[in-house]
Amino acid sequence: MSDLNAVAISSDSDVDGTAVRRRSLLAACSAHAVHDGLTDLIYVLLPIWQAQFSISYALVGLLRGSYSGMMAGCQLLASRLAKRWGRERMLVGGTALAGIAYLIAGQAGSLTVLLIALLLGGLGASTQHPLASSLITDTHEAGGGVKEALAQYNFAGDIGKTLIPGLVGLLLVVASWQASVTLMGLLGLAAAGLLRWLIPVRDEQVSSKGKAAKVITGTGSASGLRALLLTGTLDSAVRMGFLTFLPFLLKSKGAGTAGIGLALSLLFVGGAFGKLFCGYLGARIGMMKTVWITESATSLLILLAVWLPLFGMMAMLPLLGLALNGTSSVLYGVVPELAKAGKREQAFALFYTCTIGGGALSPVLFGRLGDIAGVSTALITLAAILLFTLPLSWRVQKEIGA
Repeated sequence: MSDLNAVAISSDSDVDGTAVRRRSLLAACSAHAVHDGLTDLIYVLLPIWQAQFSISYALVGLLRGSYSGMMAGCQLLASRLAKRWGRERMLVGGTALAGIAYLIAGQAGSLTVLLIALLLGGLGASTQHPLASSLITDTHEAGGGVKEALAQYNFAGDIGKTLIPGLVGLLLVVASWQASVTLMGLLGLAAAGLLRWLIPVRDEQVSSKGKAAKVITGTGSASGLRALLLTGTLDSAVRMGFLTFLPFLLKSKGAGTAGIGLALSLLFVGGAFGKLFCGYLGARIGMMKTVWITESATSLLILLAVWLPLFGMMAMLPLLGLALNGTSSVLYGVVPELAKAGKREQAFALFYTCTIGGGALSPVLFGRLGDIAGVSTALITLAAILLFTLPLSWRVQKEIGA
């Protein structure tokens, strides 16, 4: 009888663990989709804000960088506060703050108010990446499939990047940018309510019960982690720099507002599948081989985007999106393998701080280069810089295998 009771208890525990994993993955994917969609919506709005406020490319980069910079700079703080206040409160509160920021931006009549709104939005967004990633890792490691779950998480982020900018691009045909942005603010508040319901209240307790079964043990390699951080920083810097200039490149080739929204949607559709596909590919053939494939292809395709006419450029954007965004899934999956024992959440926060920080600084620096030498020169420079990730990824792979 005792054996039967033990089997029943074990079965109930497995069911509970599966339910927690599903709810945690759904919550993390929902948060990622909404936050990434709201973050990348800025790319659609940049040409409109440039025209309305009569600003230079450098100030355009500042607007974009203010959101990303605040998001990057506050992630370590969000990780620490989550230990005191809990993941649920931080994720829900951050999502609500991002929604409120967009409500403020929708009423902005000056560049100062808009900048304040973007800073608030970045502060709210800082909670999502480190906390959602560690939530997935903690709840999935006992049952396995962490890298695959993180690939699904990254896929969801690009679904948000595809749907929200595309939707606003269509709304701008029939409504003002203020009304469209206000509507996205309401979406952020609704998402916060959804997360409050989805996130398992006892995710830490449930996940800790299963950790003895199968734990991902990191190497704790400081040099490997530094190489990974630099790889991710360069990858993010090139991606954010390219995305900042893409609307202006499209505009120079004759695309209108709706065309820019469609182009971003095509790019992000490819990026969504790239994150899912490359996450699984990295688990099969290894991090270094996958990074070499994706980064080399990205560099070449950026050059083609500069030289091709509008129709040819639009046709290749899904493939560019696949390569441009696919690398990040592989890099995310390596973080637990290099983190020190008990330092996984901090390692994720540090990784996102560096990568998003690089992405925040890139538009400002390359925006200045664009003012001086033109958009095409800035994009060619980005394509060249991306090739530095190839030797860095070799170093990361060496430390993982050590």
